[in-house]
Amino acid sequence: MTFPPDVVEQIARHMNGDHAEDNVLIVRGLGGIAAASAARMSGMDADGMDFEATVNGIAVPVRIPFQQRLTERRQVRAEAVRMYREACAALGVEPRH
Repeated sequence: MTFPPDVVEQIARHMNGDHAEDNVLIVRGLGGIAAASAARMSGMDADGMDFEATVNGIAVPVRIPFQQRLTERRQVRAEAVRMYREACAALGVEPRH
């Protein structure tokens, strides 16, 4: 499935506006970018979420695959929560939500 650009934009706006700190934890814990000081969701498809991490002032692309291929928009939230919780576990951080 391909998500329409407006749907990807809405999801990115939510992730970057309401979950900016979560994005950083995700790229640190699941993307292997331990030095990331910031991260913003830059795109998404049925197989994963793309982020742009900031490392020492340089933008670094990071792809985090979903656990399975998504077929519906409503699955995105569950995958984002899973990624956040797995990233917290990998980093030894207590999830805030």
